[in-house]
Amino acid sequence: MKEKQEQTEIQVVELAIGKILRIGVVVSAAIIACGLILLIVNGNSGDLGQAPNTFALIWHGLITLQPAAYIMTGIFCLILTPVLRVVVSIYAFFKESDYLYVGITAMVLIILLIGIFIGFVAR
Repeated sequence: MKEKQEQTEIQVVELAIGKILRIGVVVSAAIIACGLILLIVNGNSGDLGQAPNTFALIWHGLITLQPAAYIMTGIFCLILTPVLRVVVSIYAFFKESDYLYVGITAMVLIILLIGIFIGFVAR
């Protein structure tokens, strides 16, 4: 009985991971599409030579309807989608009491976060 309950929990987590990936891609695509529509309607991206590359510039660009800001936001959401998948995987492995994979996946998450941090600082 306990094994069947664990299988059900695993299936629920796997379905949640699949939903996270699908929703992340769809939301990202929708945000990028809004940016492209704004680009077509406005005829410019606000400042195409300099895309917004800080949260403050992106936020200001979203408020002022700059297409590049919407495109950057969509790309940011797309990048965060697999990171969220790794976080959910850590939870799933923990629920399965598979601590080896919890450790491995946690290391993958740390590497991803370090890469994102280095990319953010190195700009």
